[in-house]
Amino acid sequence: MINGIDSPYKGSGGLTREQFLFHETRVVARLMTDENLSDQEIIDRVVSENLFQFPTERMIRNLAGVCVKRLHCLDDNYTYASLYGVERMVNCDIKTSDVTLRGISVEEAIKSLISYAVGCMFGRYSLDVPGLAYAGWTWDDTKYVTFKPEEDAIIPICDDEYFNDDIVGRFIQFVEIVYGKQTLEENLQFIADALGGKGSSREVIRNYFINDFYADHVKIYQKRPIYWLFDSGKKNGFKCLIYMHRYQPDTIARIRTDYVHEQQARYRTAIEETEKRLESTTGSDKVKLTKKLNTLKAQDDEIHAYEEKIHHLADQMISIDLDDGVKHNYEIFKDVLAKIK
Repeated sequence: MINGIDSPYKGSGGLTREQFLFHETRVVARLMTDENLSDQEIIDRVVSENLFQFPTERMIRNLAGVCVKRLHCLDDNYTYASLYGVERMVNCDIKTSDVTLRGISVEEAIKSLISYAVGCMFGRYSLDVPGLAYAGWTWDDTKYVTFKPEEDAIIPICDDEYFNDDIVGRFIQFVEIVYGKQTLEENLQFIADALGGKGSSREVIRNYFINDFYADHVKIYQKRPIYWLFDSGKKNGFKCLIYMHRYQPDTIARIRTDYVHEQQARYRTAIEETEKRLESTTGSDKVKLTKKLNTLKAQDDEIHAYEEKIHHLADQMISIDLDDGVKHNYEIFKDVLAKIK
């Protein structure tokens, strides 16, 4: 979709290797417009204040330069500018012949948008303030007006609508707030089409969160994820995300009592209801219900075993030191977290 030649930024804004840099590009765009800084002044500002919160100066400087060059090469149809949320910050009226971005896909852009939305759910980012809103410092509720983050910093991921505020419900709320209620269904379908898969838009989005989101997150953060996936196993009996910077000694106890136990109760109810329906069902419907019942029972067995594991950790009220790093802290809870591959 985006190709071109003879630009002064030729070959320097490719989107084929680095992550999509949704948050970082918004930071740079604001510096461009609000403070009218030169390209070099923007890069120096990002580095000196560590606005990206990356671990090394070299990485920050390199990616700041990438963001500057991408913003100079936005396509004139506003598609990617809109995905970044910077269409009002930068000049998008650039001829296609002047653009040298190659290899970018809408799927990458949508996955970056989803990642940013999850960051907003945890309070890492906010729709109301630029840059990082929270990464371990003093929490400030006044930063979150338009879209409220999860109060307990725990987000369940379910294969059905067991919780009203699971990750799919919260993502739909985010899309509605950002892009409007009138176009919600159209936008959800656009997102689903970009992700690919069968079923309704909500089903496709749910499948992405269950099966692929965490793998993408781990890849972006080079096997040092800032969001941690509590995962019962292959049957998807229980999954939830937490944000390591908001971890508290009672977080696992909250997961166990407020989510694992609730999920177990929902499985028991679903099993009972399915068994009753089977008594009066025949033919192909009975086959489908039997399959569903077997899945529910397998998930119930899996979460029962998982509850015992998480119970042991919950009772310990473990504290972590963020300075010890992701790898060290993740290892403490390896028995109840998803394996990093």
